[in-house]
Amino acid sequence: MNWRSSAGEVPFIPEKRIEQDAELLLAEYARDQGVAVSLPVPIEEVLEVQLKLTFEIDDLRGTFGNPDVLGAIWFKNGLVKVDASLDPHTFPQMLGRFRFTLAHEVGHWRLHRQLYREDPSQAHLFGGHGQPAFVCRSSDKPSVEWQADNFASYALMPKKLVVAAWQEWQGSLDPVILSSLPPATGGGGRDPDNIRLDRFAKPLAERFEVSAEAMRIRLEKLGLLMRERPNTLF
Repeated sequence: MNWRSSAGEVPFIPEKRIEQDAELLLAEYARDQGVAVSLPVPIEEVLEVQLKLTFEIDDLRGTFGNPDVLGAIWFKNGLVKVDASLDPHTFPQMLGRFRFTLAHEVGHWRLHRQLYREDPSQAHLFGGHGQPAFVCRSSDKPSVEWQADNFASYALMPKKLVVAAWQEWQGSLDPVILSSLPPATGGGGRDPDNIRLDRFAKPLAERFEVSAEAMRIRLEKLGLLMRERPNTLF
């Protein structure tokens, strides 16, 4: 995902701090709304009710003349837009991507809004909203976009909820090893190992309303899904 900001490149943020901030946001939402966070994480409500941001679906690809634009955020206006191609009401299969994009923009809001300075000369652009702080795309990932992606992963798939769901699903916290999964068929040139892991992760992904790929990556980070059996010999 590309980005656009007058702040320049963002400083390094450790992943642990990003995870802590995502968990803090969910805790703030639970406290202020008087609810327990359950599956799937209500990211749209977190965005609109907790953070008081405005959310719209729009033809961003047409606006920016780029076929891989997914979302954009305007800090001054507190406005988040997601491209119409991800609208889950029209394209139900895009629900996971839609939710991840929302969480990604929330990540920009939490991690990066203090770094952005608006250019007053561009106030007339984009329906009077001015230039967006970030235009997020499906290609090219500078560090600012990796940070927002990591935030989205932690917000939509918090460790505590993933571990609890895994234990309920698998009956233990033992990891699943790639070699124990059925071989991949088809895939259109995709990495066959990723296909096998994604297919395994899909039932859990559906519970969290994320893509199988996002869930597979999260499970691998947590050590619950492994490509090789760990060597326990010393």
